[in-house]
Amino acid sequence: MATAVFVVVLLLAGYTGFRSPSDWAVTLESVSLTDGFHRRFLVGTVLRPFAALFGYHYVVYAVAGFAVLLMVLAALVVAFFRASSVSRRFLVIGWLLLPTGGYLFHEVGYLDQVVYLLLFAALWALHRNRPLSAGALLAASVLTHEIALLTVVPVFGFVALRKLPFRKACAVLAPSVAAGLVVLAVPPAEAGAVQKFRQVLANAGFPYRADALELFDRTQAQSWQLYSITGVLLYLLPTLLVVVAGFLMLHRPSAATLLSLAAVVAPVLLAFGGWDEARWGFLLITNFVLVLWLRLGSRELDLPRFGALAVILLILTHPPMPYFDGYRPRDVTLVGPPHAGGNVS
Repeated sequence: MATAVFVVVLLLAGYTGFRSPSDWAVTLESVSLTDGFHRRFLVGTVLRPFAALFGYHYVVYAVAGFAVLLMVLAALVVAFFRASSVSRRFLVIGWLLLPTGGYLFHEVGYLDQVVYLLLFAALWALHRNRPLSAGALLAASVLTHEIALLTVVPVFGFVALRKLPFRKACAVLAPSVAAGLVVLAVPPAEAGAVQKFRQVLANAGFPYRADALELFDRTQAQSWQLYSITGVLLYLLPTLLVVVAGFLMLHRPSAATLLSLAAVVAPVLLAFGGWDEARWGFLLITNFVLVLWLRLGSRELDLPRFGALAVILLILTHPPMPYFDGYRPRDVTLVGPPHAGGNVS
């Protein structure tokens, strides 16, 4: 029965949010270190030989985006079927039933999925007692997108501190922290790199997003002038309160609890980096479920805590998670949108 439910909710999430990679995502997938970009360059650098061979055609980036999505889905399937407890399986099903399930498919092509895929690989390497590989994979996540510093690095950090002696855990984390400091210290791109790359993409096989490239020409202070940090924080506040209260209900207060809670709430700080509030909400809930899954191990929640978790997930279905570019979740109906209420025939 659990397997049948998992298959149904996975298909439902795919139906709700499936789309092809957006022009914005494809534009960011194309920037590379070779072209003078110093942030978010890892994917574009790897794909650059294929892009140059096929004239920067959309298909190159779409195939890469769908390949990453398939690998993330494969990790979800493995996590579900290898789960040693019903509680862990319930978490996977719950996350897919939340708006986050559809949003995962909507985010195809976004670098966030690569960042979390590298986290899964780093956690696997750490589990296999390969700390050097784990540290390198985590550092690669920072070079994929700097939001890794507030999303996957804290999650990996709390796992490393639980598994390894303090000094060894710090040594494993050091490459990703150092990479993050360098990425944030240097300019996002070389002088003139954005203009040169616009000329490269002028004949590309997709309508590139000029505003996506403008991210590399702005300072953070200039970005803050384009949106309200307070507005983003207020959007995230209800979800944050539910997540924090729920986490403390499920775990006894301790230093370990506070450390893992910090890994859960760290994505809220992304409000100071950009205006994608729905995306930050998606990452906040994702970290909440991921940290719960990691802390559970083979343990089962007792009945009161299991009920509390079900209520928490039910509440988390309510915060809105609007899609990009005017898209919206597909309605689960065969007859189209319902008629407006208020009148009777």
